[in-house]
Order: sequence, then structure tokens, then C-alpha cells
Amino acid sequence: MNFLRGVMGGPSAGPQPSGADTIQKLCDRVASSTLLDDRRDAVRALKSLSKKYRLEVGIQAMEHLIHVLQTDRSDSEIIGYALDTLYNVISNDLEEEEPEENSAKQVDDLGSQFTEIFIKQQENVTLLLTLVEEFDFHVRWPGVKLLTSLLKQQGPQVQQIILVSPMGVSRLMDLLADSREVIRNDGVLLLQQLTKSNAAIQKIVAFENAFERLLDIITEEGNSDGGIVVEDCLLLLQNLLKNNNSNQNFFKEGSYIQRMKPWFEVGDDNCGWSAQKVTNLHLMLQLVRVLVSPTNPPGATSSCQKAMFHCGLLQQLCTILMATGVPADILTETINTVSEVIRGCQTNQDYFASVNAPSNPPRPAIVVLLMSMVNERQPFVLRCAVLYCFQCFLYKNQKGQGEIVSTLLPSTIDATGNSVSAGQLLCGGLFSTDSLSNWCAAVALAHALQENGTLKEQLLRVQLATSIGNPPVSLLQQCTNILSQGSKVQTRVGLLMLLCTWLSNCSIAVTHFLHNPANVPFFQLTGQIAENLGEEEQLVQGLCALLLGISIYYNDNSLENYRKEKLKQLIEKRIGRENFIEKLGFISKHELYSRAAQKPQPSFSSPDHMMFDHEFTKLVKELEGVISKAIYKSSEEDKKEEEVKKTLEQHDNIVTHYKKVIREQDQELEELKQRISTLTSQNEQLQATVTQQVSQIQQHKDQYNLLKVQLGKDTQHHNSHGDTLQMNGIQTEEVSKLKEELEEWKNKHELLQGQLKEKDSVIEKLNSSQLEMGATEQPLQTSRFGGLEHSNELQKELEMLRSQIQLQAAEISKLQMENQKLQVMNTAADPVLGDSGAPAAMSSELEARLEQEIKELKSQVKALSEEKESLKQQLDSSTSTVAILQDKNSRLEREVAESKKEQDDLLVLLADQDQKISAQKMKLKDFGVAVEDEDDTESGDQGDEDEDGDEEEQD
Repeated sequence: MNFLRGVMGGPSAGPQPSGADTIQKLCDRVASSTLLDDRRDAVRALKSLSKKYRLEVGIQAMEHLIHVLQTDRSDSEIIGYALDTLYNVISNDLEEEEPEENSAKQVDDLGSQFTEIFIKQQENVTLLLTLVEEFDFHVRWPGVKLLTSLLKQQGPQVQQIILVSPMGVSRLMDLLADSREVIRNDGVLLLQQLTKSNAAIQKIVAFENAFERLLDIITEEGNSDGGIVVEDCLLLLQNLLKNNNSNQNFFKEGSYIQRMKPWFEVGDDNCGWSAQKVTNLHLMLQLVRVLVSPTNPPGATSSCQKAMFHCGLLQQLCTILMATGVPADILTETINTVSEVIRGCQTNQDYFASVNAPSNPPRPAIVVLLMSMVNERQPFVLRCAVLYCFQCFLYKNQKGQGEIVSTLLPSTIDATGNSVSAGQLLCGGLFSTDSLSNWCAAVALAHALQENGTLKEQLLRVQLATSIGNPPVSLLQQCTNILSQGSKVQTRVGLLMLLCTWLSNCSIAVTHFLHNPANVPFFQLTGQIAENLGEEEQLVQGLCALLLGISIYYNDNSLENYRKEKLKQLIEKRIGRENFIEKLGFISKHELYSRAAQKPQPSFSSPDHMMFDHEFTKLVKELEGVISKAIYKSSEEDKKEEEVKKTLEQHDNIVTHYKKVIREQDQELEELKQRISTLTSQNEQLQATVTQQVSQIQQHKDQYNLLKVQLGKDTQHHNSHGDTLQMNGIQTEEVSKLKEELEEWKNKHELLQGQLKEKDSVIEKLNSSQLEMGATEQPLQTSRFGGLEHSNELQKELEMLRSQIQLQAAEISKLQMENQKLQVMNTAADPVLGDSGAPAAMSSELEARLEQEIKELKSQVKALSEEKESLKQQLDSSTSTVAILQDKNSRLEREVAESKKEQDDLLVLLADQDQKISAQKMKLKDFGVAVEDEDDTESGDQGDEDEDGDEEEQD
């Protein structure tokens, strides 16, 4: 222990040993001591000496420390000391003492050499990965720091070892889920070093749910208001996404773009931005730009742009863009970010055009940005950012180009002067005294004309009032006037780029340029090209040569004095062809040209280097070769080329015409197919409706029949109680008839009884008269005999009358019984009615109820019949419509067949024309003329389209 006190700085009896001797003794103790405590104390002593005696400890103790890591894993304390010692030896981040400038390189080499020694045995890195899995803080944290240091020193080699190690990357991903913030934060730093420039590891980390975890950490830390941890997470996200299309697509498909929107929700009070917040927001903006960079595949960029618009991220960026109090560097980066989010995306460009600045009155954001661009008091980087934003707004945006150019045309200029338009700002910048404003305005206006021949022609109408009392001059003439005045190089370069873009592929603009009465630009150009000027003027000479070459190549020979041949003769006499080609080559050989050709964003170290635009470099690359060939062509070759061009133009016109015809026919076919499908669906719907209504009618019929059956049962029930309760509604009449018959029979009965009484009285009278005549005299015998006969006759008549009376009495009794039965039946049907009027009341009530039900049933039957008739009419109409459509379809099929036949004939015609064109091209090649194959490609495209059209027709 006295030895350890000497090492640790305590008093000792003998002389102090040197550092190397002490380290050697400690190493021997680590290697030979059998007690764990002794080895632990020795390793702790080595740790304390490792910073001061880094070289000695590294040379003598590294092997022993690695052995400790392998054998003493059960003791976390000694493992932690060993890892800390190795970290001090390998890491170049010295804390106690800063290296001198002359020894800084040696320090870097020392860390790299020790790292190389450590990773020479790949098992050491695998062992370190195993130790990082330990949950013990004293083991895991120094292990993470040591692995991070190894990656800093020998990144590619360590990355390869981890990549081939089983579950190596996955084990390191667990660090992000550690509840101890120190380990989690250092784990983020470790993954930063691990993912540098290694796409394979980047993909593994991304698919290990890194995006979710990192975004959660950023949210927990407060987004842009967070600390250094947010910055580290953003740097790691950049490593994972930059130049990695697979991870970018995974990020978009995982809906992680939507989670970026809260990053840019800054409050209304934007004062007091901390340095860390500025750094965080700057990295967040750069991360958005990584997803929509112009160097990414167009499809991936477009999908990310659309996602940013739909989730509101673009709107949030525009809010920051128009906010007040935003730091200048954040505003500049926001402008660049918005630029790339809207570049080439029509939806985003239209939205940006609708954004207004919060001013009074409100102004479009584009106008406000252009005001900053042409203002020489604004920072240079901000002006470059605004120019880039304007270029991205016009990129592949013919609608936006037309809106900008329209603000320059006479019919759309605001006569009141109350509002400033984008065109007025561009013209003001184009002719201001600031050369940088001249250049920016010229480039911005050139982008408004890019690949848009219609706007190039319209811009020729723009007239400018130069001074009071002088007539207005055209914009084209004013540009040439400024060129002739010998302005600054930057101004002339900008104007020449504008003129070259304006005149390219626009013969009318070339004619206006050559037909300039006030100043023949030709001789000025030839004079500038012919002069032997200084090196800084060579760039202007090359651009003049390019402008002159464009005037020749796109010349339609409409001006007799400036035909192609005369212009070539002028170049031959004044300049010389070789000299002209040499001047033309100055452009592409210039260093600033090469820088501008690398990427679309204007990035210049100083305003003096602001010479070339990225889109203009594409134009130069396209025209340099064809202009060189055009200069050396003879008049005969020009004539032949003109004939070939005319033939090709005719061919192109024919092809274009038939393409248009085929396109129109395809559209008509699509429309007719859509109509047929629509009518078919309507017919199916009508048939379904008819079927449904037929089923409803059948249901109503069933219900009607059921009601009839029920009604019949009720009728039978009433008939069982008496014949008078009928369902036809006439039982009251039958009752009254029965009553009348009963009264009639009663009257007959009384009449017969009266007659019978009269007969009885007659008989009694006859009997009394007979008795009185019994004791009479003989002479009366004859009369008596006659009276007897008369009496017999009366007796017979009396018997007959009695039999009739009996018959009538029987009938009367029968009727009385029927009457009693009827009264009993009426009384049973309605026991409540006790008087004689009960049967009549009951029968009238039943009659009314039955009549009402019958009326309702009749009305339902009538309605169902009408509904059935209407459905039949609709079905007949639908059937006729289907027949008409089938007739139209058959007619269309015949027309398609005829069109196909016509197309086959046209293809034969086109094949003949292609053969003729090929023969003419062969003739041109025999004359030494290089012929491009673009038209052949277009013919191939035509064939493909014809095949596609045939397939669609067959379908």
C-alpha cells in the first residue's frame, strides 16, 4: 500500500520513481496480482496517470487492460476503471492540458494509432459491444464513450466490424431507450459517428425504429426550444436521411413528416431568440431541405413536397417567412427551405403565390421578397436566397411565368401607381445603379422566360419610358443600349444572359434584336469580340459570341441584310471563325461557370463571384456545340438543312396532327365508355327499382288476398247467425221486406178471418131458417129440396174456405217463427241493444264498417295498379334506352374499326416518310453534316402510342 501511496501522490520514504517505471510496476501488478482488490487499485492508479502519461500508459498497459475486460467481467468497478483508462488513451479530447499547435497533429496521430492497435483484433470491438449491453452505469457509460472515440478515430474500419457483428447495430439502438439521460444522450452521439457515410448502417438504424425514438426525444426536450440534446438528435436524423433514398421514403411513408410541423410553431413574440434555439431551428430547416433537395430522385422529392403541403408544414414555413423579429440567418434559411419545398410542385407554387405579407395594404409575398432582392442595403446572402426562391417559384411553372410577365405588359400595369408589381420591381432592379441588383433582376426575368416561347414573344411588347419628352423604347432595345454604354462587368454579364435566354429558340425575338434602328447590336458585338481585352473581359466576349451565334442559329432569314450567310461572312471578316469559337469556349472554361453548374441554389462567397446562373449553364451546354457547327456550314449546306428542317417540320406537323386526332378519338371513346357505363348503371338501378316495386306489389296483393279471406270468414260467421247479416250491404232491405211480408200476411189473415166470420153468420142464418121450415106444409117440399141443394153447395164452399184458412194460418205461424228467429239472432249479435231497434242499428254499423274497409281496399288496389303501370312505362323506357345505347355502341365500334384502318394507312404513310427522311439524313451525313436523332425518337414514341391505342381499342 505504501507503493500505491507513492503513485497516488502520498508521502514516501525513498526517492520518487519516474512515470514510466511507475506505470510498468502498475502493469506488472495488474498482470500478476491474484487478489481482485490489488488489481482494481492498480487499474485505478493507471486511470489517474492515463491523461498525463497517455503515451506510456497506452504502450505498456493496453494489453493488460484488454485482458482485464476479458477476465474480470464479474466486477463492474474494475471494468469501469479499465474502460475509462482506455478512453483517456484513445481519445483526443484532452481536458487537463491543451496541446500546442505544433504538437496537435501528433496528438491526432497518437489517438488514431492506439485505435488501430485496439481494433486490430476484432474480438476487442465485439467484447466492447457486449459490455455496452450491461445495465450497470459504471460499465455502460464508459463503454459508450470508448466506442464513440473509436468511431471518431477509425470510423470506416470500426463501422465494418460492428456491421458484421451479430446484432451489433441493434444492441447499440437500445441506448436510446435508456432511462438515464446521460447514457441516452451519449448514445445519440455514438449513433452519429456510427451512421456517418455508411448507407447500410443507416438503413439498419432507420428500420430499428430510430425515427420514432428520436422524434420522441425532440418532443420531450421541447422541440426548437430544447437544448443541445435536440441538436444532437437533428444531426443524427440528417445522417440517416441525407443522400439515402430508402430512408427518405421510409420517413415519408411512416408519416413522420407530419410530426415536423410543431417544430416551426413559433409564437407571436419572436424577440429573445437564444443561440441554441437558432441552431436547433437552423438544423430543422436543413432537415426539411434534405427531404426535398433537387438532387433527390424527382418522384421522391415530389411526394415529400405534397406531404408537406397537406400536413400544413409549408403553411407554417410561410408564416415564419412573413413574421417579424426572426433572426436574419433563420429568415435566410427559411427562404431557401420554402424555395425547395415549392420547386417544381404546381400545388405548392400556387399556394405560395397566394401568400400575402401582413402589411397595410396586404402585398403578395413574392413582391415583398423581390423588394428585398433589389435593395442593396439587404445582406448579400438574403438577396441570394430571395433570388433562389423566385427561381424555384418559376421552375416548371408556366402559370407563374405568365403572371410575372403580365405585370410588365401595357394592358395590366396599374395606372394609379398605388401598388408595386413584380414586373416593375424587376425593371427597376434591371436598370438601377447597383450592379448586383442588375444581375439578380436579369436572371430573375430570364427564369420568367425559361422554355416559354409565347412569353418571349409577349415580352417584345413591353415599352419603357426612359426620360420625359422622349418616346418609349422597347425592353429589348433598352438592354442593348445599356450594353453599349460600357457598364460594369457584372451588369453586362446579367444582361447578356437575359438576351441569350430571350433569343434562344425564338426567331421573332432574333428578328427584333437584329432589326434595331437606333443601334445595330451586331457591330457592337463583333467589335467587342474582336478586341483583345483583359482577362476579366474575356467572359463578356464569350457571352457576346454566344449571343451572336444564337442570332445565326435561330435566324429565319426574314431580314435581307441579316441573313445567316451574311452574318457568317461578317464573322469571317471581322473576327475569324477560329477566334470566334475560341471566344465562345471561354464561357465553359471559366471557374465560376463550373461552380454554378453544380447545383441550382446560387451560392457565392462574395458579390463579385456572382456571374453565372445554373439554368444558363444548361443553355450554354446545349447551344455551344450546335453554334460551332452552324458557323462552319456553307450556304448550300444551310439550304439543304433548311429543306430538311422544313421536311422534318412537315413530318412533325403531320405526326402532331394525327397525334391530336388520335388523342381526340381516345378522349371521345373514353367519354362514350363513361356514358355507357353511366347509362348501364342507371339501367341496373331502374331494374332494381322495378324489381323492388314488383315485389312490393306482390306483397300488397298477398295482403289484399289475406284481407279478402279474413272478410269471407267474417261473412260466414255472420251468416251462421242469420241470413239477414250479409256482406253485400243489403241485409237492412231484406229485414224490411220480411217485415212487409209479415204485415201483408197478417192483413190477409185478418181479412180471411173476417170472411170466415161472415160465412159462419150465413151458415147460422141458414141453419135457423131450416129449423123454422121443418113443420111446414107439403107444398113447400120442392122449395125445401132446392134449399137443401143450396145448403150442400154452401157446405162445400165452407169446407174450402176452412182449408184455405188453415193453410194461411200455417203460413202465418211459419212467418211468425221466422220473425222470432230473426229477432233472437239480432238480439244475440248486439246484446247491448235491448229494444226493437237493436238489430237495425247493429246491421247499419256493420254495413258502414265494411263499406269503409272495402273502399280502402279498392283505393289501394287502384294505387297499386297505377304504380304498376308507371313501373311498366319506366321499364319500357329503360329497355328502349339500352337498345339505343347498344346501337350507338355498335356504331362506335364500326367507327373505331374505320379509325384503326385509317391509322394503319397513316402508319404506312409515316413509314414511307421515315424512309425518305432516312435517305435525306444519309445524304446530309455524306456531306459531313451531323444529324441528331431526336426525330427518330419521336417516331418511336408515335409507334408506341399507336400500339397503346390499339390495345385500348381491343380492350
